Amino acid sequence: MTTKVPLAEKMVFSGGLLGQNMLYSFMSMYILFFYTDLLGIPATTASVILVVASIFDACLDPLMGMITDKTRSRWGKFRPYLLFAPFLIALATIVCFWDFGGSSKTTLVIATVSYLLWGMLYTVCDTPLWALSSVISTDPGERTLFVTLGKIGGTLGAVVITVGGIQLLLAFGGERSTQAYLYSAIIIGIIAALSILLTGILTRERVAPSPVKISFRQNLQTVYKNKPLLTLLASLLIINLVNGIRQSIQLYYVVYVWGDAGYATQVGISLVVGMLLGMTATPPLLRRFSKKKVFILSCILGSLSCILPYLLGDHNVMTTLVFFAVSFFFSGMTTIVSTSMLLDTIDYSEWKLGFRGEGIVFSTNTFVTKFSGALSRLIIGASLGLLSYVENQPSTPRLQQGLSFVMFLLPALCFLAAILPILFYNISDKQRLQTLSDLENTRSV
Repeated sequence: MTTKVPLAEKMVFSGGLLGQNMLYSFMSMYILFFYTDLLGIPATTASVILVVASIFDACLDPLMGMITDKTRSRWGKFRPYLLFAPFLIALATIVCFWDFGGSSKTTLVIATVSYLLWGMLYTVCDTPLWALSSVISTDPGERTLFVTLGKIGGTLGAVVITVGGIQLLLAFGGERSTQAYLYSAIIIGIIAALSILLTGILTRERVAPSPVKISFRQNLQTVYKNKPLLTLLASLLIINLVNGIRQSIQLYYVVYVWGDAGYATQVGISLVVGMLLGMTATPPLLRRFSKKKVFILSCILGSLSCILPYLLGDHNVMTTLVFFAVSFFFSGMTTIVSTSMLLDTIDYSEWKLGFRGEGIVFSTNTFVTKFSGALSRLIIGASLGLLSYVENQPSTPRLQQGLSFVMFLLPALCFLAAILPILFYNISDKQRLQTLSDLENTRSV
């Protein structure tokens, strides 16, 4: 028997993702700029810190997934982590944006350790939060709607920071003030912690875990014997670079190409309009067309919407913002489609291997997200080095052209490259329905 999830639970889950993505977006958008222009860490060194720490943390994600899959408590498999971890990640965020002073070596050590700690604690919240969506209902349609609302909440969280982050910094002294980043991190950390905590308190897990104990080796089979999951993860690694690159380069772009950090607000508005429209337009499309086709078409059109402003010139701010909104529209579509496909791979695993493994499946997704984020920062750091970027110096035509290339053409290439792995994704709509029918029959026995 399928279960309907109360609207209150959907809203609180969406709110939890909103808070979580406020943290993630604040870190993604401002930590590199904070390191280079506020703490005085060279761009290449700062990028290495972020990349190495992100890769190390990403490698811990599958372990976290296996831990959650083995968790059994009176609160469920995933909710316990949402009850106890939120304020720890908030504290880690504050430490990351705290200028403790001291020598350059001390600053480097504190930056490395605090960012590494932040990533590890983020995993403790992120993996169970998303995995919760797979056990919230036995109804696939409910789960897809649940995920859609979660993605919308997450997008709104990113938008709050993209639009309001710079305003918050300006309220506390501006983007060149270390105190502005610290006070902003405190406010954002508290809001995020409370929203995630409410998700842990007010949601329920309705899909009961298997009573049979699963070994770590069997748990890993959920990944390496699940070919649709592997192809989807390969595509996600690439498609995540689209927004990852843009988030990391955005502040540099508006400051050194458009000449005003305040334009970050307009970029944020284009993001919210585009992403939300794309997300809300996707579920009706999935009722008429296959997920694979919708994903591929979104990537093609998304690439075109990135190429055109580069060819036409990006110095007309309003025209460029429109193109931003269009490209974010197609990013929103790929976000919903890919997450819905991820849920299908969990059902496929249960059907094929007899074990759902929600925790490890979503942990591999967060692994890919973090690894993609690390690649984004590596790309940005290398690009700034190649462009001979020097903080707080007047912009040069070479720097402006290079930033425009990174802002538009690199995401365009990522959109197209993401299509290649998804061509081998072999869960058709017919097979998905058959799989669900078989699982319902098995569960009813």
